Amino acid sequence: MRTNRKAAGRTAAALLTACALALVAGCSGSGGKDSEDKADDGGGGTKAKTPRMKIAMVTHSGEGDTFWDIVQSGAEVAAAKDNVDFLYAANKEGKEQAQLIQSYIDQDVDGLVVSLAKPEAVKAVIAKATAAGIPVVTINSGAEFSKPFGALSHIGQDEAIAGEAVGEELTRRGKKKALCVIHEQGNVSLEERCAGVKKAFGGTVENLNVEGTNMPSSTSSIEAKLQSGKSTGEFDTVVTLGAPFAAASVKAKAGAGSNAEVNTFDLNEDVVKQLKAKEIGFAVDQQPYLQGYLAVDELWLNKNNGNVVGGGKPVLTGPALVTEKDVPALEKFTARGTR
Repeated sequence: MRTNRKAAGRTAAALLTACALALVAGCSGSGGKDSEDKADDGGGGTKAKTPRMKIAMVTHSGEGDTFWDIVQSGAEVAAAKDNVDFLYAANKEGKEQAQLIQSYIDQDVDGLVVSLAKPEAVKAVIAKATAAGIPVVTINSGAEFSKPFGALSHIGQDEAIAGEAVGEELTRRGKKKALCVIHEQGNVSLEERCAGVKKAFGGTVENLNVEGTNMPSSTSSIEAKLQSGKSTGEFDTVVTLGAPFAAASVKAKAGAGSNAEVNTFDLNEDVVKQLKAKEIGFAVDQQPYLQGYLAVDELWLNKNNGNVVGGGKPVLTGPALVTEKDVPALEKFTARGTR
């Protein structure tokens, strides 16, 4: 597993922060029935004896996006450890995401975790939350908007750096023409990824927008683009921006009779299997489990100890590039849904 050199220091700091949080959490409670007070594996500890909290997470997840299942897994383990009632809702449309955030403000939650894929759509409602005294932690997307919007901090990867890491790796692999597949139009993080690839890649990059919530349509669009590329300069690599679209690209590649190498952002059990089978060249791991876990933990720590993780600056959870060489170390974690 290789961590991009530009982010290495900050990623290491994030991991040290996670370890420190685990130590704090482990000291937060004592005694009790182990069978009831212990959270699930994957980072849990003795259940906190602090007052019950209610924390809600609202993301831009579309249907079938396994990335957010992993984020929720991390959040749920932290919530069980921290004596937190965890609520979750998602909508890929910014307007609906804002309405969901408002519904949790109306429920007077103790903290909010919000993704900022379409920041302008949720800006006003986040201001309402902070004005009401509800602390907000942003995750995954829109890091540059987090502090201006009044959030405690942002937890995720720097999308531009992640894109550049991919561009550098493609150059190292001798690739010349990349197809960057954007599965959600208007998502600032996805656009930053492709821009980062283009900036650092020694070849050319073309973006392709697909309907991410319709996998058959996405597959057909990728296949058609690969076929059309044969007359305008064949693509020798496809970069997808989410784990489910890697499988769609592998299928599209076969349908188009293409020799393009498929690479992807994000990790799940299927991607690890595809890495093992050498259907995918490499994947970018931004550790979604850690994003969910640290976000809930930060809100708990802020409430009970006045802490702000990262001192208010973004806490990086990636990127790290993983290949088939990393499969043995990852299989057991992806199988249980924590990586």
